[in-house]
Parts: sequence; C-alpha cells; structure tokens
Amino acid sequence: MPEIALFGGSFDPPHLGHLLAATYVLATEPVDELWLVPVYQHPFGKPLVAPFEHRLALCERLAAALPRARASSAEQESGQTRTVDLLEWLQRRHPEHRWALVLGTDLDAERPQWKQFDRIGQLARIVTVRRGGYAQAGGTEPIIPEISSTQVRALLKSDGDVSRLVPRGVLQAIRDAGTYR
Repeated sequence: MPEIALFGGSFDPPHLGHLLAATYVLATEPVDELWLVPVYQHPFGKPLVAPFEHRLALCERLAAALPRARASSAEQESGQTRTVDLLEWLQRRHPEHRWALVLGTDLDAERPQWKQFDRIGQLARIVTVRRGGYAQAGGTEPIIPEISSTQVRALLKSDGDVSRLVPRGVLQAIRDAGTYR
C-alpha cells in the first residue's frame, strides 16, 4: 500500500525551509509521494495574505523542484480545516493509500489545541522535522534553518533580498504576480 506524506501549512509563501523539510522527508522516510497541502482557511483563525489559488500555485512551483512531490488542493476540495477531519476524508477518498503527516517541531506546543490529536496518530504516521528555533536538545535529525513566511513577506514588502530564502521558481511566480508588496 503506497504511503503519502502530507506536508500542510499556510505556505504564505513557501520558502527554502519548506523545500528543505520536504527534501529531507523524501530522502529519509519510506514514503512514495509527498503532497504539499496549503490550508484553505487557517483553523486557528490566522490571517492569510495571499489567496488560496496563488498559494497552491506557489506550492506547485515548489513541488516541481522535488521528485515524487505535488501540490494538493485536498483541504479546499474536502471543506475540512482540521487535520483529523482532512485525514478521515482522505482515507475515505483514497483507501488504497497509507498516510504520514509531516509536522515541524514549531507545532509541538500547539498539539493540545488540535482537534483529536490522538486520532490523528491513528490515521497517519507522524513524521517530525526539527525546525530551527524550535528544536529540542538530543535529537539526531538535522535542523531545518529558521525561516518563516512572515519574515519572507516582510522582506518582499520592503524590497529586501529574499533570493537565499525562497526557491527561484517560487520567487519568480511571486514577482510575476506582484504578491506580498
């Protein structure tokens, strides 16, 4: 049964940290594919700057740089904003797959706020990626550099240099669309 790694996030915009995390998962985990799943609406009410369609297109650009990766509109299609509900929907829609869920260590503190986090662990194998600024001591996995979409948006707005923070294809799509100015 093929296993799909789901890597969800705001992706507002996707950046090098997302690319490195996805590359790490594809290189080290026994997954057949990785799906970048931008949130349609943030479950905790966090405002999103760019529309869903643009963030999905940026994820498609990011996925193009990776083997066995693609962008998925599953959250929009399902109408589910909670991870547990999305996983249950995906399981019904794709019973031929097993699921893994990619979570950064930046989300560790939020787990108690998630709807039925224990059920999430039953529906998907949890793959933890250590993120800079949130990495706990003693882990053997590499630490993904501390880059945030908030930081990238601020630099884009001020015409700062993001060429070392955003993959070229994603940055070109941002510039073409005039997003985040």
